[in-house]
Amino acid sequence: MADLILKKLVILGSTGSVGRQTLDIVRAYPERLQVLGLGAGHNIELLSEQIAEFRPRFVFCQCEQAYPQRGECELIELEELASLNDVDIVVAASSGASGLLPVLSAIKAGKTIALANKEALVMAGAIIMSEAKKHNAEIRPVDSEHSAIWQCITGEKSAPSRIIITASGGPFRSLSKAELDNVSVEQTLNHPSWNMGRKITVDSATLMNKGLEVIEAHWLFDMPFKRIDVLIHPQSIIHSMVEFTDGAVKAQLGVPDMRVPIQYALSYPYRWESYSMPHLDFTQVNQLDFEQPDATRFPCLKLAIEAGKEGGTYPSALCSADEAAVGMFLAGRIKLSRIPLIIDAVLARHNKIAQPSVEEILSVDAEVRIYAEEIVKQERLCC
Repeated sequence: MADLILKKLVILGSTGSVGRQTLDIVRAYPERLQVLGLGAGHNIELLSEQIAEFRPRFVFCQCEQAYPQRGECELIELEELASLNDVDIVVAASSGASGLLPVLSAIKAGKTIALANKEALVMAGAIIMSEAKKHNAEIRPVDSEHSAIWQCITGEKSAPSRIIITASGGPFRSLSKAELDNVSVEQTLNHPSWNMGRKITVDSATLMNKGLEVIEAHWLFDMPFKRIDVLIHPQSIIHSMVEFTDGAVKAQLGVPDMRVPIQYALSYPYRWESYSMPHLDFTQVNQLDFEQPDATRFPCLKLAIEAGKEGGTYPSALCSADEAAVGMFLAGRIKLSRIPLIIDAVLARHNKIAQPSVEEILSVDAEVRIYAEEIVKQERLCC
C-alpha cells in the first residue's frame, strides 16, 4: 500500500520542541519513517543522543567546532541538508529568522516541507509561495491551527469565506495590564494547554503567536486579512474553524498535542492509526468557551496584524523585533509588558521596502536586532 512506503526525513531543529516530538513519531512508525538528516543549534548533548539512536547519514550542527562525533556521520551545511536528493520530507522545525534560507533551499529543490517555522513564511511569504509554485514544492502546515484549517478545506470544491483561528489565551488572559507588569519568566513558560518551546510559549502569552498565525494563514490559504478572525478558546479543543459561503462551519477538534498535526503532515494523504497519543473523550469536555481577544491588554496581536497588512518588510521587522525582545525577557533584562513597546518602536522607525529580496529581508532582520538593543539602552525599558 502507498501509505506503507518508507519516507526519508530531514529534521531542521531536531533538538527543539517540534523536532523532538517529530522524533517521537519516527519512534512510533520505524517501518514508515527514516531519519536521513538532523540539523541543530547548540544542544550538542541532545543532538549526540539523537544521532546515536536514529543514525542519520547527514548532520548540521551550529557548534560544529565543538561537535565531538565527526566520524559517525557527514557534517554538511544547513541549506545543503535541506535539499538532499534522497529526502522525501523536510521538517522545518527550527524557530526564528534562521529558518528562512533552509526553507527556501528545500523549496527550490522541489521538496515536500512540513512547515513549523512561523518566521520564514511571515517574513517572506510572497517569495516562499511564489517559489513553491515555481518549483512544485508542497508546503504542509504543522502548526495546529493551520493544520486544522488545511484539514477543513481539503476535499472542498469551494473556497472558504472566512477563517477563524483559535487561541488558548495563554497563562495571563485574565490578568490586568498592571498585573502583567509583574509576571515572571517561570510563570510565562507555564502554558495551560500546550507543551512548546520557550520562544513560542512567550509569544503565546503575549498573543504575538496569533498575530503571526494570521499572517501565515494569509499566505498559506490566499485569504485576505479582513476575512481572518481570532477567537480566544481556553480549552484548546477546537484548533481552528473554516466558514463557507452557505454558512456552514467546519472545525477540527482534538487533544492539545503537537504530535497530532506533525504526524498528519508526515502521513498525508493518509491517517495512521495511533496508540501512543491520547484521543479526545467528549464525556470529559464540559464546555467550549469563546471570547474576543483584548487588544488593549495584548497589543502584540494588533501590531502583528497591522504589520501583515502593511506588507513589504514590515513583517520581517516585526518578527526580528519580537525575537530580540523575547530573548531579552527570557534573559531577565525586560518585563513581559515591555515586549510590545519595543516592537512598536521598531515598526515606527522602520522604512518599508515594498517588494524586498531575500537579502533585503535578512538585512532588515540584522538592523532591527541592533535597534532593539539601542531602544532598551536609550529608553531604559528594563525590569
